[in-house]
Amino acid sequence: MADTRYLVHGVFWDAAPAAPAAPAGLPDPDGGRPALRLQDPDGGFIELPLDAGTRLGFRLAADGKRCLGHHRVHGPADRDHVLCPARAQAVKGSQCERCFVVDDSRLIHDFHRGGHVPPGLRAYLMQPHWLYIATFANGASKVGTAANLRKWKRLAEQGAVVARYVARAADGRVVRILEDLVTRDAGIPQQIRSAAKAAALTGPAPADELDARNSRLAGGVRGLLAGAGGGGFEVLDERWLRPGLSDAACAPAARHAYPHELSSGAHGFRIDSLSGSVALARLDGADLEFVVNLARLKARTVNLGDYGSDVPAVQEALF
Repeated sequence: MADTRYLVHGVFWDAAPAAPAAPAGLPDPDGGRPALRLQDPDGGFIELPLDAGTRLGFRLAADGKRCLGHHRVHGPADRDHVLCPARAQAVKGSQCERCFVVDDSRLIHDFHRGGHVPPGLRAYLMQPHWLYIATFANGASKVGTAANLRKWKRLAEQGAVVARYVARAADGRVVRILEDLVTRDAGIPQQIRSAAKAAALTGPAPADELDARNSRLAGGVRGLLAGAGGGGFEVLDERWLRPGLSDAACAPAARHAYPHELSSGAHGFRIDSLSGSVALARLDGADLEFVVNLARLKARTVNLGDYGSDVPAVQEALF
């Protein structure tokens, strides 16, 4: 395994928790688990679980990023992941120029403005969608959308600390019209950068402050939507269930940004908690907790093995 080169596709979370509510005084049941998805040289995939206590060791096996391929969407729960035939260098995020151009997913954002989409993607977009307000560890918030089948996973993968669904729309066209309305009239952005989410986890704000902010923003958005008129959606108030594995990462504490770049070298650490793609981890021989943004590994090539990260020579300098 140490000699096998794997292409990192990123951190993915599984299906939403389905268990009933826990008795009073016990943690909420939580079926959501993350894994690091890796493509082997033959085009197959392995899922490397990222549970608490997992030790992740790897080294970068090549410079730069490689294309992760593209998607063909055939319906709400039917899509093909087409690997890049050229294994080309990534030039647009995690794709080469060709895969970017033929990817069905890139057409989603213009659908509500009359953009053309193929039949399969149209079928996907015509399923019910959810509009949510998500708040992250430093209080930064965003409005976003999730297809019905990705209602829970979308927020788990984004690494929200707290979130509320504010509307259920009949389809993807209506929900994106609502999303644009919220950005325009309430000033809530549609994107928070991955680096900003990771930086926020070095010192999360208190949970009650984040919940109060999210509740206030969600309440304002529900009021805005209630007065917007039009049809095809219902306003609602439903809280998202955060995965239990994220609790420690989201708790207020002083942490430190991981001191090494993930674009080269060897790395190894024990994962204590995970929020989205951001790990709360401990290095071998160090008592400090570090925030590691695993999203920076996406589209990079790694070898797995018993590798370790260098511990900063003067730990006190990190305080």
